[in-house]
Amino acid sequence: MTPPRLTDDPGRTLDVVGVGLGPFNLGLAALLDPVPDVDAVFLEAAPSFAWHPGLMLPGTTLQVPFMADLVTLADPTNRYSFLNYLHEHNRLYRFYFYERFHIPRREYDAYARWVAQSLPSCRFGHRVDSVEPNDDGTWTVRVVPGRSGSGRPAGPRDEGDIPVSDCASESITTLRARSVVFGVGSRPRVPAVVRDLLGDDIFHTSEYLTLRDKAIDADVVTVVGSGQSAGEVVADLLEARLANGHATGKALDWFTRGPGFLPMEYSKLGLEHFTPEYTAYFRNLPEPTRDRIRAGQDLLYKGLSAETSERIYDLLYEATVDAADPPVTYAARCELTALEPSPVPGRRWRLTWRHGDEDRTFTRDTDVVILGTGYEPAPLPVPPGLLVSDERGRPDVTGDYRLRIADDGGPGTAGRASSLFVQNAEMHTHGVGTPDLGLGAYRSSVIANAIAGREVYPIRDRTVFQRFGTAALAADAPAPLSSR
Repeated sequence: MTPPRLTDDPGRTLDVVGVGLGPFNLGLAALLDPVPDVDAVFLEAAPSFAWHPGLMLPGTTLQVPFMADLVTLADPTNRYSFLNYLHEHNRLYRFYFYERFHIPRREYDAYARWVAQSLPSCRFGHRVDSVEPNDDGTWTVRVVPGRSGSGRPAGPRDEGDIPVSDCASESITTLRARSVVFGVGSRPRVPAVVRDLLGDDIFHTSEYLTLRDKAIDADVVTVVGSGQSAGEVVADLLEARLANGHATGKALDWFTRGPGFLPMEYSKLGLEHFTPEYTAYFRNLPEPTRDRIRAGQDLLYKGLSAETSERIYDLLYEATVDAADPPVTYAARCELTALEPSPVPGRRWRLTWRHGDEDRTFTRDTDVVILGTGYEPAPLPVPPGLLVSDERGRPDVTGDYRLRIADDGGPGTAGRASSLFVQNAEMHTHGVGTPDLGLGAYRSSVIANAIAGREVYPIRDRTVFQRFGTAALAADAPAPLSSR
């Protein structure tokens, strides 16, 4: 079903409006596309699809196999699979001989842009300003022309970008929908001590490619954080600073408050945490237990890939062959506590660090600061007080990804499940697999079934060998031996 222009038929009630078009809502749009009785529109403020454009560095790959595309793990026959993308672009034999499960990050972005261009339900250049409840159980979605949220200049547009759809002729549009799915993604997490100082020489890794020349030219650069994004930035800077295997004299500091520059867990048994079974098990645990467990699971979804770690070490090793150590300093257990203008001539900023083990402070001076400090859920455009939240302000998300909203019982009541759904904002309720691309198709299947009111995509009960929880363990217990 082809949706109308947003200005057409203002009295129409859509089955679902998707807010935001990152990989997860794009995957839901692809899974809903062949469902004829679901009338869907997905809206995105940006003028075209772009997946982490600031970190689209050469040589970087997905950290999940290509089967974690938008649809395959829910429906391998869907026309928007990665393999069909290769087929449509005459790349299937090339990929066959490529013989790798982990595809280039640039190719995943190109694949997702192809899907976004192909789906009539996807509308770019439209920003959802608010979602408010109606008395009949539907939702009013207020839409305004899209604009960039960062304020940074966008990079040059590719020829294949999706044009901004009829935004110039539309100012404010309201849509009515029976369900709304929020896929608004996350925003950079920035330490409070630098929040008011962000600019061209203090920025998050999400903007690295935009400001890379500034970092490459700087005499001293400091990278904060020890996750994959920080590691990729460090490796890129090292390659520029260690030209032809020798130090250029430009310095690089790399500090993290974490326990070390540790590898992300990528063993096959460990990966079974990124499954529907573990998600269901985790969701049914008490909230304090969930928080305690998740606090010890950082390396299941954070940390460096083995390839990035090796690349950094090898660059340093080769640079010291018949040469002095390059001006590179990296250390763990160092927390940034202050940032101010540097008193040293020629340097721009002075950073104060506290060493976690020794509980002592030290300072370092730098020209550019790059923050690899992760991401946090973006706020949802709903009225204050609508959502039921825990003591930390996190929304209560049901097992099928519905947001629980306040009922008429007043503050402190449990609320009720709504027809508002959320994607990638439920790690506190559904566990470490929440941001993982490999679980996106599963979550979209659950949401698609709920929207359609029937099982459009089957939800499998047993997908991995490991068992989670006593119910599964009791069900799997071996039968007693027959008495002799």
